[in-house]
Amino acid sequence: MKSFSFAPISTNDSEILILGTMPGTKSLELNQYYGHKQNNFWKFIFIILNEDFSTDYEVRKEILKKNKIAVWDVLQYCERIGSLDTAIKNEIANDFESFLKQHPNIKTILFNGQKAHAFFKKYVHLKNPYQLYTLPSTSPANAGKTFDSKLSEWKIIADLQNNS
Repeated sequence: MKSFSFAPISTNDSEILILGTMPGTKSLELNQYYGHKQNNFWKFIFIILNEDFSTDYEVRKEILKKNKIAVWDVLQYCERIGSLDTAIKNEIANDFESFLKQHPNIKTILFNGQKAHAFFKKYVHLKNPYQLYTLPSTSPANAGKTFDSKLSEWKIIADLQNNS
């Protein structure tokens, strides 16, 4: 199945960029980043940013923007059956050179899982120094760590915001 990623969620003053690999089947169906109910991404974001949880996608996007957090995917296109990153083939990366020029305040890039970081390293060659952090995948397929263990690593977002 041919898959295309979404436009980024961002503002001109975004300071942190969170990158996934490619939206899964449920996210593509809903046309929402991290749309699978069992994906912990939104739960983590609301907890870390000390916001009341909402399932409203517009509210979710506004919370990110208000906190100067951009969300995008490493890949613009791939072929994949199902939602597993290990099934990705014939991938094409997004245009990070243009995106980062348009978002000069981004200094930190967080990867939602090892595979996002691996594809980024394979295809993207940055000229400027960025802080790069690989976090545990929020996907329900990543059952190797507990919710609390993953959340504690994702809390780096709060630390980064406090230091900016």
